[in-house]
Amino acid sequence: MNYMDLILDKLHNKQNVFLTGGAGVGKTTITREIIKQYESEAKKVAKLASTGMAATLINGQTLHSFFDLGIASDVEELQNNAKYEIKKKIKKLISSMDLIVIDEISMVSDTLFEMIELRLNQAGFSGSLLVVGDFLQLPPVVRGYGEVKFAFESPSWKNFAFEKVELTHIYRTDDLRFIELLHAVRFGTINEAVHNQLNEFIKPLPNDLSQFTFLFGKNISATKHNKTQLDFIDEALHVKEAQVVKHLKSTQDKEVERFMDDARIDKELALKVGAPVLFTRNSWNYFNGERGVVVNVDASYVYVQKSDGKVVKLEPTAQSKAQWKEKSVEGKKEMVEENIFTVYQFPIKLAFAITIHKSQGMSIEDLIIDTNEIFAPSQFYVALSRSSNPARLTLIAPSKQWYDLAYVNPKAMIFTQKEQSC
Repeated sequence: MNYMDLILDKLHNKQNVFLTGGAGVGKTTITREIIKQYESEAKKVAKLASTGMAATLINGQTLHSFFDLGIASDVEELQNNAKYEIKKKIKKLISSMDLIVIDEISMVSDTLFEMIELRLNQAGFSGSLLVVGDFLQLPPVVRGYGEVKFAFESPSWKNFAFEKVELTHIYRTDDLRFIELLHAVRFGTINEAVHNQLNEFIKPLPNDLSQFTFLFGKNISATKHNKTQLDFIDEALHVKEAQVVKHLKSTQDKEVERFMDDARIDKELALKVGAPVLFTRNSWNYFNGERGVVVNVDASYVYVQKSDGKVVKLEPTAQSKAQWKEKSVEGKKEMVEENIFTVYQFPIKLAFAITIHKSQGMSIEDLIIDTNEIFAPSQFYVALSRSSNPARLTLIAPSKQWYDLAYVNPKAMIFTQKEQSC
């Protein structure tokens, strides 16, 4: 039985599943296939994540919006404050779901996870829960100097009695030595051999930076580098504006802008012939993170030549934000997913630079990582694991030691090691 059938079998038998594994093992691909299978059976699926960025990767919405959590800080407030009492329409929405998917579970805090369990209980949810992610990647965001606490630290984690399915085969690269390095960095085990291997990637920067994608920790650095490098190209500037269709008149511009930022959609996509670009979606003839060069731009299309010489003729693709709404379907009231607005833009970004956060899900062949902008636990692993070709990987010499850069949250490491031994 393959992983897909194994997970579907468990979910159909009303078991909750925790799908995990390191970067590049295909968690998102399998998750999308499971969603597709459920929807092909006319079953209802809630596709959720803690951040807008993660939610857009599975064409879903945030946990806060789906569960109507507002700005409640914990379970007690959600339960005892009258303004957070579960609404009838939210109760009906949750209870109508056959499957609830929570992606990037590592970014969900213990408190948020407890609030989710409360809402599921309040609604009498009887479907299955699929949580997806790797606790040795990006942790929950904590305001101020509070302690990071993960979903697995809450009593709710045990209550859901998850069946764990771990993916282990890395598809992003077949370089066994690099795969072993990634494993060491994932667990923060930086011995002398790992230290020396990381040092091998510190090289002089190439003269032609246009061939490489810089990974930065900060958005301002990526934006500045993209603009500087684009200015060097002596060709006409083409600016492609995103087109927005609002299906609901009440849609706020700020909501659209926030969605576009989360979904890696440029409001104004600045291009020149000769500019390198990264595809930001998967399609039959390109994949998320694949690199190409703009070879022509006209009023309707952008033509991108990939490294294999093939030219892809691109037109704006649609990406929509949806909400669940009760509607009459063949005389029966049902919860139906309905688009709030749709954004049309070319599925590419300038490839000179991108942030580590926005490289989520990408496989990038020609990569330079600015290690001096690494500031969060497991962030270095996330950056390093974007590389699909270690021979084309360069690390800018860090101001810290490698073991400081490859810092892993101890609680996440203990939990993951314990899960692996089960």
